[in-house]
Amino acid sequence: MEDGQSQSVDLLVVGGGINGAGIARDAAGRGLKVMLVERGDLAGATSSASSKLIHGGLRYLEQYEFGLVRKALAEREVLLAAAPHLVAPLEFVLPQGEGSRPGWMLRIGLFLYDHLGGRRRLPGSHGIDLRRHPAGRPLKDEYRHGFTYADCWTDDARLVVVNAMDAASHGAVIRTRTELMSARRDGTVWRAVLRDVRTGLENTVTARILVNAAGPWAADLIEHQLGMDGGRRLRLVKGSHMVVPRPDGADDAYLLQNADGRIVFVLPFLDTFSLIGTTELELERMPDTVAITPGEVDYLCAIVNQYFRQPIGPSDVVWSFAGVRPLVDDADDDPSSVTRDFLIALDAPDGAAPLLSVLGGKITTYRVLAEAAMDDLAPFLPGLPGPWTKGAPLPGGDMPRGDFHAYAAEIAHSTPWLPPDVTRRLLRTYGTRIEDLLGGASSLSELGAHYGDGVYEAEISYLLCHEWLETVEDLLWRRTKLGLVVSEATVERLRQRLSAAG
Repeated sequence: MEDGQSQSVDLLVVGGGINGAGIARDAAGRGLKVMLVERGDLAGATSSASSKLIHGGLRYLEQYEFGLVRKALAEREVLLAAAPHLVAPLEFVLPQGEGSRPGWMLRIGLFLYDHLGGRRRLPGSHGIDLRRHPAGRPLKDEYRHGFTYADCWTDDARLVVVNAMDAASHGAVIRTRTELMSARRDGTVWRAVLRDVRTGLENTVTARILVNAAGPWAADLIEHQLGMDGGRRLRLVKGSHMVVPRPDGADDAYLLQNADGRIVFVLPFLDTFSLIGTTELELERMPDTVAITPGEVDYLCAIVNQYFRQPIGPSDVVWSFAGVRPLVDDADDDPSSVTRDFLIALDAPDGAAPLLSVLGGKITTYRVLAEAAMDDLAPFLPGLPGPWTKGAPLPGGDMPRGDFHAYAAEIAHSTPWLPPDVTRRLLRTYGTRIEDLLGGASSLSELGAHYGDGVYEAEISYLLCHEWLETVEDLLWRRTKLGLVVSEATVERLRQRLSAAG
């Protein structure tokens, strides 16, 4: 991949999360010369610390965020079609009990949720008797009635990576482990000093437009790297999640209502775990490290134990993660009620190079955010082609008729020598790119060295070549979630392999 030394580009995008990758993809696909820089790994912060959902946000209806919900529900349909390996339907169960929102309120909310976004692929909501419905089995006896509705699961970190891959396929330069040291306007261009975090080497890039997609660091970037007034303040809200062995029978997704008005998800995760979250704690500043606290673990355990027969405690937590969401400051006192919609701030003094800053947003609406950003930049880019991403599959998503299950059956039939659990994992992770990864192999021995637990050299080589893989942490927690299931011996072999590659 190009290193971008002394390069001139149309757009320099700072930030390798979902918004930065989405903007880079959209811009590169319109023929612009694009560079994206990320000081860590792609999806290394907030974009790999979400609840892993593509959803409209049922609870946002309580804040009368009808426009946001409509936009997100419509995008749910778009992403289902664009990446059927990474976005999949998920049935949610909403138990009703003491302290829950009134049934009439939920019926109205679910009716709106069914109809606001032009739902085509997912079933509608309905009431259920939890004493008879299979979803009621893991719940305590006092929960007799509830509702079901549909939303979607996603692999958030991989969604970022495939957007970066698509940007690169259209000519964008993607530079991970590259930090923006400073940028200054020089007439109609920006002159940006970039530093390779691995080597310490610096180079200057000239850009017609600078895009600030630094997420929770967006305001700091404006103040420190650009030397400008940060302007509108972001609300920094930490959300923490934890993973536990799946409670008996909890194979559906559950939305639990708490007495404090918040909701907590209990989601099926991988084959045998449940993902539980999220908390919402407001921060005054961005901390050096972000992690779940014992108090947050206790909070989540208490809500789960209020509903489920099988209790959980801190000792059951096998993995946890936390991220900081940069929300637009709308002066609401309750962080749970702060808008999840995005704001695009354009700073373009007469005759000077534009700065576009992305504030807020949620993973579900990243594609429309990218389109909106390009709309705002169009006056500075004469002849810019129109939007193109709505009907375009993401890498790995180009399956016949968008049918993941039919494609998976074809691959399983054509690779009987590949263990079924490995086939399933590779299909969900890489979609149609599994064919590039396997490279025409007809036996396990042709996949190269086996590092253990179904991880072969062919996969590592593919990731190194196509997905900016550098460290074992990139591999275990962002390109895949193998960190939850592989042995320490496998981790050490993979660490040695990647150390040799570096």
